[in-house]
Amino acid sequence: MKQRNGFSLIDLVISMGIIVLLFGGIFLVYSSIIDSTKNNSIRAVALSVLGQQTEVIRNLPFDQVGTQGGIPSGIIPQTQIVVVGDQSFTVNTTIRNIDDPFDGTLGGNPNDTAPADYKLVELSAQCIRCPRQVLYAITTTVAPNNLESASTNGSLFIDVLDANGMTVSNADVHVVNASVTPAIDLTDTTNASGVLQLVGVPTSTQSYAITVTKSGYSSEKTYPPGNPSNPNPSKPHATVAASMVTELSFAIDKTSQLNVKTSGANCAPSGNKIFSISGSKLIGTSPDILKYSTSSATDENGLKIFTGIEWDTYAFTLGSASSDLVGAIPLGPIAVNPSSTYDMRLITKPANPLSLLVAIKDATTGTGISSGTVNLSKSGFSKTVIAGRGTWTDSDWSGGQYADQDGGVETESPVGSLKLKLTDGFYSTTTVSWLASQSIDVGSSTAMYYVLSWNPVSQPAQTGTGSVRFHIASNNDQATWNFVGPDGTANTYYSTSGETVNATHANNRYLRYKVFLKTLDENYTPEIEDVSVDFTSVCVPLAQAFFSGLNPGTYTIDVTAPGYQESTSSVSVTANWQQAIVLLSP
Repeated sequence: MKQRNGFSLIDLVISMGIIVLLFGGIFLVYSSIIDSTKNNSIRAVALSVLGQQTEVIRNLPFDQVGTQGGIPSGIIPQTQIVVVGDQSFTVNTTIRNIDDPFDGTLGGNPNDTAPADYKLVELSAQCIRCPRQVLYAITTTVAPNNLESASTNGSLFIDVLDANGMTVSNADVHVVNASVTPAIDLTDTTNASGVLQLVGVPTSTQSYAITVTKSGYSSEKTYPPGNPSNPNPSKPHATVAASMVTELSFAIDKTSQLNVKTSGANCAPSGNKIFSISGSKLIGTSPDILKYSTSSATDENGLKIFTGIEWDTYAFTLGSASSDLVGAIPLGPIAVNPSSTYDMRLITKPANPLSLLVAIKDATTGTGISSGTVNLSKSGFSKTVIAGRGTWTDSDWSGGQYADQDGGVETESPVGSLKLKLTDGFYSTTTVSWLASQSIDVGSSTAMYYVLSWNPVSQPAQTGTGSVRFHIASNNDQATWNFVGPDGTANTYYSTSGETVNATHANNRYLRYKVFLKTLDENYTPEIEDVSVDFTSVCVPLAQAFFSGLNPGTYTIDVTAPGYQESTSSVSVTANWQQAIVLLSP
């Protein structure tokens, strides 16, 4: 019997794929032809529109060849809509006077007293509703029929540079002067050399308002003199004198982004904090008027993002009355360069007036010194703070504000202290009771821990030696808690306030302490009012020391740092928050 051959499923799939590719390719070719034909049609119409506009300009009297509100002034609109059939085009016209060097230049050698030798006309057209936005442009020149006559106008040359003094091409220059007739309101662009030369400009005294911009760049402009908000501008509106060249320089560059964060020293966000930011560039003097100065606030997550920030040096101040500024990271002011992204973190804590922030800087470089020790003192008061260290303090364990305990530690009476519980009016002398704190989160796995302290330092003699002792545990997972003493084992205890924390706890984000209480006398108990741990992490401000809860008065600030001369100065503490900057010489 003869076997009949057929198509397998794989054969069918391959065949269908070949057919799809074939017809798909045909469709793409067809679409490309249709698109090309349509674009050629639009191009032809656009060039026709430009050609018509060119003929209109060429048939005008030379004195009328100019734009409305432009330089030279004329009857041609700077922007107009031209409709051809079912297509609409935006037509932009730019006309400039050109000072040809063939017969000299204005103010040059030889001096050309009639610098408007001819006019350069640039026209561009763009289809409004076309899916593909293509700009079509042509350029032509228009010259007078007769010889030039001496001009009573002047020239305005505008140079645009970046932060490094390099030229900026294609920058938009907006020139406005309402005091001349006809009024001038034109926008033009700088050439490849970063220059816009306006020739044949009507004379006017401090009336030419100039603004220079470019997409993605900062801006700069002139200001009217005598304005109450800026009476003495650094760059007043320009003056153009007869047969003279007025040349002005403007500096713009790519803008940057600045992320401002507010948090505690443990990196926990502190949201909705009001702050001020101000640059150092001036737009006026006597009085000084800053170019950039604003107040803002972080969101509920402690973040505020500024975009379009100009290169400058910026300073920050905290404006939230309920919070103190403990320091800034990095130590301000911060220098912002073009086309960059920066982070500024303001470290806050609940306000405790009066407070003083001491910043330590190198007298030569102005940079922060992170290894300084600050002693603040006056009669009856002395406190020493090591710059660049944060402090975590527990002072209330009531309401279950701890991780665990054996049941023998009293946390509620009085609130704000730890002591042994009374049993039938006495304290147990046969047991050692303990309480483990909640987790201390310092916000970084690169943390360093320095000293463990508590108050009161001394306990009643009747409680016996070692009536208060501590162990410490740390980790990065909040799960493995191995409580140990100063030698790194459970066999020893921190028994003296201010002891150095074992280095094995470094590079751990989370820490807990376990306090052990005992007494030798049933009528006396040890008592703890607060427990503190000194640490550093990514959110602890360097080169800064913070003091709070001060009494008003004049304090002595004594600052030392390795490799620097000691500095002693005084400060009058009168405000809720204030800052002192100490400069150390090597």
